[in-house]
Amino acid sequence: MSDVLDLSTLPPATGGVRSLARVGLLEKHGIDEAHLASALTLSLGTGGNFADIFLKETIAESWSLEGGSVRAGSYRCDSGFGLRVLKGEEATFASSQRIDADSLRRVALQVRGSEAAVPVASHETAVDQAAQSPFAHSFYEARHPLGAIEAADKIALLKKVDQLARSRDSRVVEVNAMLSAIYETIWVARGDGLSSGDVRPLLVLSISVRVKLGARLESASGGIGGRYGVQTWTDEELRSFIDGRVDAALVKLEARPAPAGKMTVVVGPGWNGVLLHEAVGHGLEADGIRRGTSAFAGRLGEKVASENVTIVDDGTLHGKRGSLNIDDEGCPTQRTVLIENGVLRGYMQDSLSARLMGMKPTGNGRREGYAVLPMPRMTNTFMLNGDREPAEIIESVKSGIYVAGLEGGQVDITSGQFVFEASEAYLIENGKITAPVKGATITGNGPETIRNISLVGNDLELDTGRATCGKAGQSVPVGVGQPTVRVDEMTVGGTA
Repeated sequence: MSDVLDLSTLPPATGGVRSLARVGLLEKHGIDEAHLASALTLSLGTGGNFADIFLKETIAESWSLEGGSVRAGSYRCDSGFGLRVLKGEEATFASSQRIDADSLRRVALQVRGSEAAVPVASHETAVDQAAQSPFAHSFYEARHPLGAIEAADKIALLKKVDQLARSRDSRVVEVNAMLSAIYETIWVARGDGLSSGDVRPLLVLSISVRVKLGARLESASGGIGGRYGVQTWTDEELRSFIDGRVDAALVKLEARPAPAGKMTVVVGPGWNGVLLHEAVGHGLEADGIRRGTSAFAGRLGEKVASENVTIVDDGTLHGKRGSLNIDDEGCPTQRTVLIENGVLRGYMQDSLSARLMGMKPTGNGRREGYAVLPMPRMTNTFMLNGDREPAEIIESVKSGIYVAGLEGGQVDITSGQFVFEASEAYLIENGKITAPVKGATITGNGPETIRNISLVGNDLELDTGRATCGKAGQSVPVGVGQPTVRVDEMTVGGTA
């Protein structure tokens, strides 16, 4: 699989990344690891059996284009830390927007109680010993994504996007675009002695295109990005991305109302892996498992999907949006097999869930910022290749629809019920893709859907780098992906 990291191509840069994080976060604010250790020791007066500190500085920059001109730009810098003490499943937590020795002591006293501290070593059984060692390689360069170009170049890039979209077709009447970059520096210090940092770049170019034919208006949107610098984009790559969004909007001008009812659905590759993310991925996050609220709770080792279905979560893909060197609890990310040949093999764990379930962390402890608690979250979640050609899958369907794009997914992880809007879809008639349709919604049950996958293609793609996952009020960047799949029966809501 081309998206799996080839470690031989990466420099042994982790020492540099960690040193850069130490200089850019700890030394910048006049603290060191001794200050962190002191705060952790002080905080454990609650009788807690584990404590950690998460420090973070975020530099965010964005530029937006509308009506052919760059209308707005923004720059934001935010820093702070959160200190958590765990006692069983209970967490005592406080945070500060100031990073200095006095703030560390003050926050530690806030979470401290009158009981004697429990030895920190009591948490050791829940911590994978591999997490105590430095991560071997960095999965992205520790550079600001837009640091290599001046403001004028950023404006010129957005104007180029506008020009490329309008030159694609005369029916393009509106182009909106946004260029955004985030440069994060984090540090995690834990009561078991781990102390580690990371520097995380994130770049995305978002575009929305509107086309018009007579009185009919249609639009399409998308994004491209990852953990790399703007210089990574080639002219060919940008043009291909923009052309794809314009073409998707133009197709809708000819679309007929979608049919409704239960039917065979073929779901295309790449971004449509968001279906798996919502319908299956959230149900395999360990907090729902340990609380018994997930449809997959208590089913390890059981067959939960078709034999041709293998789904993994992998935070180690080079430059991908959902990748991390370490999670927000200091654990190295990894490739976790969730479902293998239809059998449920694993869950995505943060340290709390792992300890309570007697399992090992998987590097999936994530949080939106320093002022909130971590929870188990996905990184890059996708289905592996099958053995069928995409054309063969289409030819196997006498009557159904082909979904090329999905938007607006929602799921109830307790029941597994989900709903999506098909942003780009076509009829399949006698084994051929024919007329485009609009207004289709796809509804179903996650566990039932993966059991109904009868054919899996050999054309795995990961999304282009725009996915953001929301859970319990927190948003984090993720990656999704899949090959072409045939689902034998899904409910399609249409307007026909």
